[in-house]
Parts: sequence; C-alpha cells; structure tokens
Amino acid sequence: MKLYVGNMPFGMGDAELRTLFSQHGEVTSANVITDRDSGRSRGFGFVEMGDDDATAAMDALNETEVEGRKLIVNKAKPRREGGGGGGGGGGGGGGGYNRY
Repeated sequence: MKLYVGNMPFGMGDAELRTLFSQHGEVTSANVITDRDSGRSRGFGFVEMGDDDATAAMDALNETEVEGRKLIVNKAKPRREGGGGGGGGGGGGGGGYNRY
C-alpha cells in the first residue's frame, strides 16, 4: 500500500522517512518530494509498505509530532493520468492549414 505523508519537517530526507516508518514494518520505498528547481523538500512524501504494515504505520504515526510538525499520514490517492498541463489545441478541421 502506498501512503501519503504530509506536513513533514523540511529537513527530513528519504533515509529519515524510511527509518521512521520501518519501526512499523518493512518499507518497500520511501521518497521525499523535492522542488525541481531548488532541490529542497516540499514537505511531503510517499512510503510503500505491505498492507498490514502500512495500516499499522498509519494508525501509529498519523498526527504524531516530529520536529515540531504534526504529520499527516493516510492512504495515497491514485495518481491522475496526464498530469499538469493544458495542451489542447486548435479545434475545427484542418488544424489551421491552408489546403489550396
């Protein structure tokens, strides 16, 4: 199961996130999401664990305080397809080309 972890301390990295959750079972992956430009944490991440371990971790860690911040831990929502971008483009026939 994939868990969303929000309101994380900005100094927490992948290793610290993995360590925190590994107290409640085997962690498959732990990733802190970082800003593309600055490389700094965006304050949230994702942890993958087996279903039983994930449920135990969620129950144990949701709303616990870590470095002065109250964590938000819940089941991650499926990622939306297509992500971020307008796209679209010219409606009607021919795409704006002159055919003659």
